[in-house]
Amino acid sequence: MHYPVSFSVAQLQLAALSQQPSPLSTKPILCLHGWLDNAASFIPLATKLPDLPILALEFPGHGHSSHRGADAHYYFFDWVQDLVALCRQQHWQQLTIVGHSMGGMVATALAAAFPELVERLVLIDSLGFITDVPSNTAKQLRDGISSRLKPVSRKPCYSSVAEAAAARQRQSDFGISEALLLAQRGTVQTDSGLTWRADMRLRHSSVYRLSPAQAETLMRAVQCPVLAVIAEDGMITERASHAAGCFANLRRVNVKGGHHCHMTQPEAVALAIHHFLQA
Repeated sequence: MHYPVSFSVAQLQLAALSQQPSPLSTKPILCLHGWLDNAASFIPLATKLPDLPILALEFPGHGHSSHRGADAHYYFFDWVQDLVALCRQQHWQQLTIVGHSMGGMVATALAAAFPELVERLVLIDSLGFITDVPSNTAKQLRDGISSRLKPVSRKPCYSSVAEAAAARQRQSDFGISEALLLAQRGTVQTDSGLTWRADMRLRHSSVYRLSPAQAETLMRAVQCPVLAVIAEDGMITERASHAAGCFANLRRVNVKGGHHCHMTQPEAVALAIHHFLQA
């Protein structure tokens, strides 16, 4: 997956990596990364699915995509809007979407609200949404606004990509080779040194969270076939069983590994996707 692509959407540049040299000549399989990751997180999986027209998109604030304006913030549903705008611009309908973690949540909301855009959904260690009970609404709002009003933290700087990768690996469930993929794509050289491209505002606390009832309503609205690839040592095992019962047409596959199983166990994840697409 070596071909860089860029889309101009609503005054933003959305970057992507494509499996094909001419990615717009055919309908892509759209891959959506997780929070603070980038398109390179799909490189290991793409190498195991060489015949598929994979297009790994980067959300605003991530990777090589634009940051939102200085007067804006990062709302979960705005990423859904970004996808709708892109699909309409490119005249894409009935896509197969592969989403990891946050990308899977965004894809689920897209499939619920815009079913004409999603034919099939693959969720990698991502089933359901992050929720909170309504009684915590005021606290969530206070914490979110307070985090926005704090002085902006200075990005860490590194002497090399290897040093940045080592820092990323210490916070993750994968090895140094996977961390290097993310660091090579996700860092930029500045006058102060090598630092991460990602917008620091992505770390602000959310000002709101879906209630469990709202999340369930969205999941029940998804009517397309869904494959859930659940990592045995991942992050969603506790909520996966309840969430699975909310989807009308779900196939679940368990694989070894942690939250980034599509990077550490790409063969197993690719096999599950291949069987799903053939079915």
